[in-house]
Order: sequence, then C-alpha cells, then structure tokens
Amino acid sequence: MELPDEIMTQIFDLAADEDVIFQYGLPTVMAESAWFKNAMDEWALRSPQEAINSIQRRSYATKKAIMLTCKTWRRLGSDILYRCLFFDKFSRLRLLCDILDADAEAKNKQGAGRQSSVGLGWWTKRLHLSRYFASTNPDKTQEEEMCTALSSIVRHCPNLSIFVVEWPMPSSTFGLVADSLFKYTRQALHTVHWHVSAEAIPKVIWALDSLPFVLVAHIEFSSPGQTTELAESLHLGSAQDIVLDLPYLQQLTLRGSFSEFLEQAVDWNLKGLRVLSLDYYGRSDAPDIVGFLERHGERLKDLDINSTSSLDVPDILELCPRLEVFSFNADWRFKTPTLLDTATEGIPIADSEGTSDSAGSRQRRRQSNTMRLSLGSYYNETSILTTTPHPSIHTIGLHGLLHAFGVGFSEDTFRSRFICRANDLNFGALNKAQFPHLGRIRVLSRTLLNALNRNDGPGEVAEDEGEDANERYERWWERCGRAGVRLEDCTGGEFGVLPADDDDDDGDEDEDEEDGEEDYDSDDWEIEVPNDEENLGGSHTQELRQLIRECRAMEEERDESPFEGFIGPAFNLAQAPLDSKSSTTSDNVDRGE
Repeated sequence: MELPDEIMTQIFDLAADEDVIFQYGLPTVMAESAWFKNAMDEWALRSPQEAINSIQRRSYATKKAIMLTCKTWRRLGSDILYRCLFFDKFSRLRLLCDILDADAEAKNKQGAGRQSSVGLGWWTKRLHLSRYFASTNPDKTQEEEMCTALSSIVRHCPNLSIFVVEWPMPSSTFGLVADSLFKYTRQALHTVHWHVSAEAIPKVIWALDSLPFVLVAHIEFSSPGQTTELAESLHLGSAQDIVLDLPYLQQLTLRGSFSEFLEQAVDWNLKGLRVLSLDYYGRSDAPDIVGFLERHGERLKDLDINSTSSLDVPDILELCPRLEVFSFNADWRFKTPTLLDTATEGIPIADSEGTSDSAGSRQRRRQSNTMRLSLGSYYNETSILTTTPHPSIHTIGLHGLLHAFGVGFSEDTFRSRFICRANDLNFGALNKAQFPHLGRIRVLSRTLLNALNRNDGPGEVAEDEGEDANERYERWWERCGRAGVRLEDCTGGEFGVLPADDDDDDGDEDEDEEDGEEDYDSDDWEIEVPNDEENLGGSHTQELRQLIRECRAMEEERDESPFEGFIGPAFNLAQAPLDSKSSTTSDNVDRGE
C-alpha cells in the first residue's frame, strides 16, 4: 500500500523526534541532569547538553535508516536528514561542504535558474559542532580550516536558525564566520553559541550588531594571550562605546573572561532580556555585575552567578525585583550577621535626634534592622541576603558545597571547616523571612552528586576535624521540611536519594511488570477497529486509520519539552525591512574594529 507523501513525511517527523532540538532556548543551570549506566556499568550523570547531543545522534540514526529503506523513502527523507547537522569532529565539515556545493551546482543546472529549485541546505535549521575533549595544543591550521568550512556551509543554509559551535574559533577567522551569518541568515538566525578568545570581543560586538533578531546568545571567552594580559585592557577599536540594539534578546550566557564585554553591554538596548547567566569561576578579573544590573536587572526573571569571589547579594536582589529564580555560590562568605553597633559601625541602631546621616543611609539602616529582627530564631544561624523580603523568588540554586558533606574534596582541614561554616550560614538564610515565596532549593553540582553516589552518602568526619556531614545533611533536611521547601539535587529529585542497584530493585520490577500487564488489558489501550471492511473501503483503509490513531496517540503521550513556554520555534518576529547599514558593519566585522 502506498501512502501519500504528506502522510509519510508526518510519520518520518514523528519518528525523528526533533522537537527539543529545534527549541531556541539553551539549557540553563536549572535544567535537570539524569542518571545512566556508563560503559563500566557504573552510575553516572548525563548533563542536559549531553542529553540533547544524544537525542541528535539517535535522530540521525533513525533518519539514516529511513534513507536506506527504499528509493521512495530516500526521496522523502533527504529533506529531513539535512534539517539538523550535528558533528563531533570538525574534520567532517569539509565533506559536508563538498556535498552541499555539488548539490547546489546540480540544482542550478537542472533547474535552469528556476527559483523553485532549492538545495539540501535550504532545509537546514540547526548546525551544531560539539566538543568532547579539550586539546592542550590546538592546531591553529585546523581551527582556521574549520572556520572556513563553517562559512561555506552557512552560505547554503538561508533558513539556519540555530548555530552552535563549541570548539574555539580563532580570532583571525571568526570574522569570516560572522560575515557569512550576517549575509545569509540575518533574519532567520535566533540562537548563537560561540567560543572565541578574549581578543575577539570587538568582532563579537560587531557580529551581534549585524544580527538584530537573536533571541539567545551563549558566548564563552577563553583567556587572553600573554601580550594582552600585560596591557591594561583590550583594544576595542571602533567597537568602543558602541550602543547595540538587541530588543529581542531574551537569554544571555557569558563564560570566561568577559569583563570588557559586560562593561560595553551596560548601555545596550536589552529590553527583552529575561535570563542572565554569568560564570567566571576561577577568574581573577571580576566584572562589574552590579553596574550591569543597575541598567538591565529590573526585568530579569532568572539570574545565575557562579564565581570564586563573593558579591553583594542584597544589592543584586534589590536591583532585580521581578526575579523568580536565583543561583549563586554557597561557598561565598558574607559579613557576620550581627546588629549594627555604634562603637563598631559608627551608626546607631535606631534613629536619634540630631543625627548627621543622610536620608538614604537611614532608610537602608531601618530596612536592614527590620530584616534582622524579622529573622527570629534563625538570626544566629544565617547570613543576610536581602535588605527586605524579596517578593517573587521561588527557586534558589546553589553552586559549590563540595566541602559540606565530607566526600574528600579538600585536604586542608582548616579551609574546609571555614567553607563549611559559610555553607551553614548561607543555607540558613534561605528561609521564609527573607524569601516568603521560596518553594525549592536545588544543589546544582554534578561533581558533588557523583561523589555522594560513589561514597554511598555523606562521609564521616572525625570529631577534631569538625561536624559530621550526616548531621549537617539531616539538619538542612529538617529545616526545609519545617519550612515547606523542597530540597533537590541537579536531577530534580530529592537531595540524598541516590540511584539503586539492579539487585535491590528486582522485587519492585516484578511488581511493576504485573501492574503493567494489568494496565495493558484495560480499555484505555484498546484500539477499536471496525469489522465491516466493505463499508470502510477495504483492509488498506483499516490499516491507514489504525496507523493514524497510533501516530496521534504517540503525539499525545510525547514528553513535554524542558523549554516549553520559554523560547520556542513559534516565536513570531515582525520581519520589517532592514536598512542597509550593513555594508559597513560587515567590513567592521572582518577588520575587528
């Protein structure tokens, strides 16, 4: 029986299962990891990005099997095969370039200039070059060839909407890639993931200026070269103090040495920014985060900051009144939570007549004292994270905590005890007095959770070395239980619940199989097939209708995307005619000015 091409294409769409792949939003630190058995038959954690990569490999295997079935399926499946281009080795990009060039040449000859003839790259929506290892001695020649190949591929993909390159792109050839993205995908491109050197910050600024419809930008800046480190700052050239207009940008992630970039972004138009993630852990050059939030923090809903040095969290939260999700490093050390005293601070606890303090200082002091007095019984155990109770935060993520549960991350006992004290004070601050709507606390470290799994729970600490890690875990768990707050790990499950071995679950599996058999016999799983074949048009029609019912059932039972309701392919942009300011912009990208 031959089905119409439209139905076959829809069936292939369901089989490829690429809904998550084409979401514009990129995973944040709050995205859930998952346990799996690795090649050594040991439990390990799969990160959200690795999960997306696994989906892309599985989808490619399915589409390849469709292509190899028969000529008809090959004709219908070729368009689906090129919708997502995923590679883990940039050496294969050259082969793809040759295929797209040959196809474009053949289409031009066959179509004789007709506009209806499109190449294979016309169907491409996502280009992803993944990286699974860090090269200590990168080959500059290969990296430059990679950029040249990417530029050639983009030339054939006018509908490219997601561009992800995890390999570092040299500053000398990044302008070539940015120029191709501007010329061929300016209106279609909505998601970019770049990894460049800090010297390429001027080119990154000009590249973003040429892509006004970007919704999501993930940019990782590697450390600058030795000559740049000796200078006071990077030479930005004509990119200095330029004001970008990116009204559609909703998610911005910056990693590495991005201080100069963030300083330039303070004056940009980012009225659509809702999700901000800043990771400069282990870097000595601290960016001016407070200065950036003074301009763009009012509309933020999700803020993630991971760094070694502590920041002024009360000021940050005061600048972000609409914040709903906040993540910070629980190892940060804040000021000792004691009431202000005249002898030590020079500021009286209560206002008195004749005081010389300014009105702003008095208001801030009253807010701080009110917060301290409202802590009640928590007062001696907490840090001060807010000047007034935050009105909207319901989820808090915690980086760090590697020393809190005695799983062997530090041999320096004094340093470990010092950090554990900061962990206790910061965790104690996560209460309903400072965060009235708090409902979830998530421990974000996959390294910590893997160590807890190997150790089969928190470790034991000698009495002369500090508190038992089990006591700390029980105290935190009881405090969350009394406050009605859910304590989670990075998988989204309850913190402390580790994966069980197969031997321990044999009984449960047998019960699940019995329950599964009972569910299978229920009416919910039955498919009614009419008996009158003559009235329905024969057995072929029966098979077709049953196939359609199964496809609809698969669509209803499909798992919800983790990015649903955030940023999706259905985002409608007003495709207004664009001015042609860009011949100069294109040249500036190449020059890095």
